[in-house]
Amino acid sequence: MSGPTASRFTRALLAICMALTVFPVWAEAYSFSITPQFERRKLFTIWQPIVDELRRRTGLDLQLVTALSVADFERDLRQGVYDFAYMNPYLVPQVGASPGYVPLIRDILPLRGILVVRKDSPYRSVKELQGKTLAVPSLSALGANLLLRAELDRQQQVVMKPLEARTHASVFLHVINGLAEAGGSVQKALAEQDPAVQDALRVLYTTQDAMSHALAAHPRIPAAARDKVRQALIDMSASESGRWLLAEIPMKQAVPALLEDYRSLQALQLERYLQP
Repeated sequence: MSGPTASRFTRALLAICMALTVFPVWAEAYSFSITPQFERRKLFTIWQPIVDELRRRTGLDLQLVTALSVADFERDLRQGVYDFAYMNPYLVPQVGASPGYVPLIRDILPLRGILVVRKDSPYRSVKELQGKTLAVPSLSALGANLLLRAELDRQQQVVMKPLEARTHASVFLHVINGLAEAGGSVQKALAEQDPAVQDALRVLYTTQDAMSHALAAHPRIPAAARDKVRQALIDMSASESGRWLLAEIPMKQAVPALLEDYRSLQALQLERYLQP
């Protein structure tokens, strides 16, 4: 090949090489899922910029995916569907055993469950809620159901009837609209609601501190990829722009997480509160 034809071929080859430099070909796409604490649109509004920043920092092709409900997310998690997943603390030791998810980071701040009622509700003490309906995002939610109901039962001798509302946002709407006398959630979820929702509710009870949510990786993910994501989140929480993004979760400071951090939850023997 010579002359104009060779020149055109050389230019075309150079253009392809330049394109590959500007737009790298991803080796593999990884799913990145979040427990649906909020409705789908808000979840994407909060997490898509975080995932985009992680893609930039790690060079990994991370694809944000969601489930329609907490129950759907947990089913998929137990089946090992997601490559990376941000999950309820109670699930960490369970899916750490099988299918073997590896915790990467957690928030330095603890998780606190809350019980909310309407601001104009006549209830002033949890004792008055004996036998009443408690809307919860899922029966396996740690702060919003398991820890909350265990403390009400063991410390206050109050037993309530849980009603699964599918998401934290739906819990608040159940209470506001009178579909449940009270709702179980966590402080972080309430803080992310619209001011109108927050103003319509009153926190009647707060649980003891528990370990916060964790981002974990499926064991099929290479250790190098897991390390990149862990370090990127820690680095993000050390920068002003990164802290601004993580505050939307909300997450104060990302710190390394270990499976051992969550095993103490098993000593609380909360299994009976998985039942309605």
